[in-house]
Amino acid sequence: MLILHIRIQDIIMQKTTELTAIDIAMLLKLIANQDNPLMQTQLSEQLYIAQSEVSRSLSRLEYAQLYSKHNKSINRMNTFEFLVYGVKYAFPVQPGAIVRGIATAHSAPPLSDLIISQENYVWAYAKGTLRGQHIEPFYKNLPKASLEDPKFYELLALVDALRVGRIREAAIAKEKLEQSIIHGK
Repeated sequence: MLILHIRIQDIIMQKTTELTAIDIAMLLKLIANQDNPLMQTQLSEQLYIAQSEVSRSLSRLEYAQLYSKHNKSINRMNTFEFLVYGVKYAFPVQPGAIVRGIATAHSAPPLSDLIISQENYVWAYAKGTLRGQHIEPFYKNLPKASLEDPKFYELLALVDALRVGRIREAAIAKEKLEQSIIHGK
C-alpha cells in the first residue's frame, strides 16, 4: 500500500513539475511585460488560457528556476540559457504543409528586416495574410494572443527562429533575445 501511495505521489509531482509548451509562452509573456508585471487574471485573459493553467504554469516555471513567484520576476540568465540552448530540444518542431497564417521565425519582425528568404514560416491562423510552411505554435490560441502584444510576438518569433532556423538566423535570434532578456531592451 505504501509503495502504491509513493508511486501515485511520484506521478502527481511529475505532472506538476515538467515544463509544458504553454510555460514557454508564459515565460515570454512575462519577459515582454517585465517593466509592467501582469496579474494572473491579466495573464489568463491576454494568453487566452484558464487562470488555473496560469497558476500551474508559474509554479512549473518557479520549480525550473526560471521565475520567482515571491519577486514576480524572471531569472534572466537561466531563462536566456534555457531558451537559447534547451527549447529546440525540449519542444522541437518541423516545418509542415503550406498554410495561411501569421509569420513567425525569420519571416516575422525583427528578423524579417534582416534576413531575406524565399520560404516563409507561419502559425496557421484563419485571419492570417501570409502563406508559408506551418510551424506548430506552443499552444492553440497563441497566434491570437500574439497579435495583441507586439513585444510578445517578437519574442515568440525569435524563439521559433531558434527552433527551426539555420545557423545565421539562430545567431541573430540569440543576439536579439540577449538584448531583451539580459539587458532588458
